[in-house]
This record gives sequence, structure tokens and C-alpha cells, in this order.
Amino acid sequence: MPNLKNAKKAVRKATARTIKNRQVKDRLTRWLKKVNEAITAANKEEATRTFVMLTKLLDKAAKEKVIEANKAARQKSRVQKKINAL
Repeated sequence: MPNLKNAKKAVRKATARTIKNRQVKDRLTRWLKKVNEAITAANKEEATRTFVMLTKLLDKAAKEKVIEANKAARQKSRVQKKINAL
């Protein structure tokens, strides 16, 4: 257990950040799954609609440094290739 006041605050901040980052990553996973389901079902309209939201979430997560910017770009690129192939 931390003894110093600033160490206690650091623990609180780290816990809060961990919870927030986990929520963001879980949301990204859910939307990526929705897009992939639409692609599997060959529903280009639904895939495009959900891809817009996924793109927004990926950009925001990269901006907030929850995920790396290159990871966001890579995921967007891969999904866009799959949608274009429909």
C-alpha cells in the first residue's frame, strides 16, 4: 500500500484510467464484431453504416492514446478492404 499522499492519488488515477481504457477497448471490439458480422452476411449497406461508427471510435481512441494511432489506421484499412471486396 502506498504511504505518500501523491502515491495514493497515483493509484486512484491509474485505476480510473484502467477502467476507462477497458470500456473504450470493449466498445471497439463490439463495433468491430458488428462490422465483421455484416461483412460475413454480405450486407454492404449495414457494413458501411457500422464502419462509419467504428472509424469514429478508432480515431477517438487513438487521439486519447488508448490505442496506438498506427493500430487504428491498420484496423480501418483492413476493414475498408473487406467492405470494398463485397
